[in-house]
Amino acid sequence: MTPKRYSSFAEIDMDLRILKLEQEVDLESLKLSLKNSKQSLYPTNLLGGFGGIIQKLLLTLLAKKFFKKIT
Repeated sequence: MTPKRYSSFAEIDMDLRILKLEQEVDLESLKLSLKNSKQSLYPTNLLGGFGGIIQKLLLTLLAKKFFKKIT
């Protein structure tokens, strides 16, 4: 890659501003990705949401009652 040749300080400043903005965009994108990753690892999301948890609890309670009546 050949180095870019600048003819004025204004061109250099413009490229520096562009690079700084690209860096800020990349940082915000990284923050968003980290936030989404954290949310996807919550126990409620891992178990299928609140509906899945409620169903599992109800099924467990019903199974316990059923086995108590049998024994």
